[in-house]
Amino acid sequence: MFAHEFVRNAYLAGTFVALACGTAGWFVVLRAQIFAGDALSHVAFVGAIAAAVIGLDQVVGIFVLTLALALGMAALGGRARADDVVIGIVFSWILGLGLLFITLLSTSGSGGSGIAAANTLFGSIFSLSGPEARRAALICLLSAAIVLAGFRPLLFSTLDPELASVRGLPVRALGAGFLALIAVVTAESTQAIGALLLLGLLAAPAGAAQRLTVSPYRGLALSALFAVASMWGGLALSYAIPALPASTAVIGLAAGTYALASLTRVRRPARVGTPAPAQGSGPQS
Repeated sequence: MFAHEFVRNAYLAGTFVALACGTAGWFVVLRAQIFAGDALSHVAFVGAIAAAVIGLDQVVGIFVLTLALALGMAALGGRARADDVVIGIVFSWILGLGLLFITLLSTSGSGGSGIAAANTLFGSIFSLSGPEARRAALICLLSAAIVLAGFRPLLFSTLDPELASVRGLPVRALGAGFLALIAVVTAESTQAIGALLLLGLLAAPAGAAQRLTVSPYRGLALSALFAVASMWGGLALSYAIPALPASTAVIGLAAGTYALASLTRVRRPARVGTPAPAQGSGPQS
């Protein structure tokens, strides 16, 4: 299998895409910003279409529009967290733009641009060239490193933003920076996994990890491990079964991981000051 260059490129890009989605996704789930990530993946698709209409490289359109909308969502949301109202506004506006650009693209008769936009929507990891795979690996590795470097302040501002603000942490700046980071991860990952399925790789491994442990460090490590394992297994399945799209296999394994983790209940620590139930106590007659 690894004798083929396209397989090596897919594993190179896919490994680091999964690593970035696993680490950033853990915070996406913890901060309850799953649908903000979903909105940004749709923005990335529209960015690819807009670039095709204008005649630019689709990578430029994806990154520019996704970053711009992420910062806009941060500005509109409280403490730089996009709430349901903000996400709804972004969805409505970006889908309207998407319809306009799709109409313009279909009337232009540019078949190649249409194929490129479709690849952004559904992903095409086995078609990545060597330079594209190396770029994806580098960007996603840097994104994961940024998450690890800012782990403690981001965790503090996520769990208790009021106290973090009192302690002097720039809570709003951290929130805006995190959304910008998600935009970068989304923009790069959509070309491999696809805008429609990317949410699964952001949410499922992280959700499974948070089902299995309450430790932030173990949770982050498990989220990254589950994401990378889903990527590796999905690529192997897709190679063995040519009719099975790689993105479908990857997200299927990630969803399966979450389903298995959901069967395990983690004992949550009792809150301070909450009395424990007495042994053998039952309803009084």
